[in-house]
This record gives sequence, C-alpha cells and structure tokens, in this order.
Amino acid sequence: MADHSPGAIDTSRPHSARIWNHLLGGKDNYEADRAAAEAIVAVFPGMADVTRCSRQFLGRVVEHLVRDAGIRQFLDVGSGLPTADNTHEIAQRGAPEARIVYVDNDPLVLAHARALLTSTPEGRCQYIDADARDTDRILEEAARTLDFTRPVGLMLMGILGLVEDYAEARSVVRRLTAALPSGSYLGLNDGTTTDAAYVEALRRHNPRAAVPYTARAPEQIEGYFEGLDLWEPGVVSCPRWRPENPGNTAADVAAYGGVARKP
Repeated sequence: MADHSPGAIDTSRPHSARIWNHLLGGKDNYEADRAAAEAIVAVFPGMADVTRCSRQFLGRVVEHLVRDAGIRQFLDVGSGLPTADNTHEIAQRGAPEARIVYVDNDPLVLAHARALLTSTPEGRCQYIDADARDTDRILEEAARTLDFTRPVGLMLMGILGLVEDYAEARSVVRRLTAALPSGSYLGLNDGTTTDAAYVEALRRHNPRAAVPYTARAPEQIEGYFEGLDLWEPGVVSCPRWRPENPGNTAADVAAYGGVARKP
C-alpha cells in the first residue's frame, strides 16, 4: 500500500489538483503549485476563466441530473480538493438522500477527505483513494455505497487530460460506463486545443508537473461519449452548456464538455 502520510506529499512538484485549488482561491496548495499556476496564467491569462467555467459546468450538470433525470447516485472520479459547491453539496441540496462516491489519488486530497465526507443524514458520501485508470478497484469499492442496479451519474471533470494516451483515456470511460445500468449518465469536460495560448502554457508546464496534462481537440472530447445519447446542446465550450442566463453567456473557453445518457 502506498504511503499516504503527510510526508508522502511531494511539495516540490506542482500537482494539478493543488494548482486548480489555487486558481479557485483555495488554500490547500504549496509554493510550487502557486508558482506553476502563475506561470500558466502569465502565458495563458484565460486559465482563470477555464477553471471558473469548468467548476460552474460541474454545478449545472449535477443540478440538471438531480432535477431533470432523477439521479440520486454520483461517482465523481478525479474529484480534486474540496472547495465550495462540491458534487455532494449540490446533489444533496436538491435530493438530501443522494449518495456520492469521490475518487482521487493525491495524498493531500486524501488528507482532506473528511471535508468531502460531510453528508446529509439521509444521504451518504464515500472517498476512494485510487487512480482513475484502476477502474476495477473503483467499481468494487464504490459498490459499498452505490447501488449499481440503479442509475448513476458518472462525473469525469478535467481528469482525462491526465491520462496521456487517448486510447487509454477512452478505455477508462468505456470500462466505467460499462458497469453502469441503463439510464445512467456521463458528465465530462476537459481542456481543449482550441486556444493556442493554452497549448503553449501546457507545453511549458508539463516538464515540471507531477503528472502532465494533455489538452485534446473537441472532436476527441466528443469521442468519449461514443455509444451514449448526448443531451442537447452536445459537446460545447463549458459556458455554452445550458447556461443559467442564456442571453448572457460567457465567451468560449478552452474546456469543452457534455452530458450523455446510457441507453
């Protein structure tokens, strides 16, 4: 078993979850993470917008799945560090009985897991320390909390870019969705190659990152939904997915996502 004591946290190399936390205004990060975040922003000022819009996308997806699809179970893989409006908080506001399983493999996320596990009395939360590619373990442990005979909302938000090989990333999606029953949903977003400054920022960042991040073309993001029924408006830049104020949609950002139902 890996050592997940505080000493196992490598504070010398930036980690995506902690960079994301800093960009969202959190305090669970280290100097290397803050320096990396500022270096990215210096090359790609739109990174703050990507972070904010991706987080808002997650919120809208969970709200729609609870309200419009009746989903009461969520498997959030690559959950990152707790901030405001985590998946369980959003889901349980609309359905206090909702059950949520979080998955991540950053030791700092593990250290803060108790913050993620604050559930309503009616619902449940579980945290699994696992790599997104270890789908068998994720599904086995998640089954302690989730009922896989009933629909599940699978959240893969900004995580597949950390799987460098595209075929392997697609395989992760296929293996997870294959275990879910008909009527389940996949909510997914990831960074895209639609902004040259973002691509350049990642090119500079990746050599010093604990885990490199690979931006992909929107068509590749859409490929993750193969065999599923996409909800309107399909795979789009995150601000354009069912915005709260359709007449006041933010500009496109270099992160695309969508939601689809398993037939």
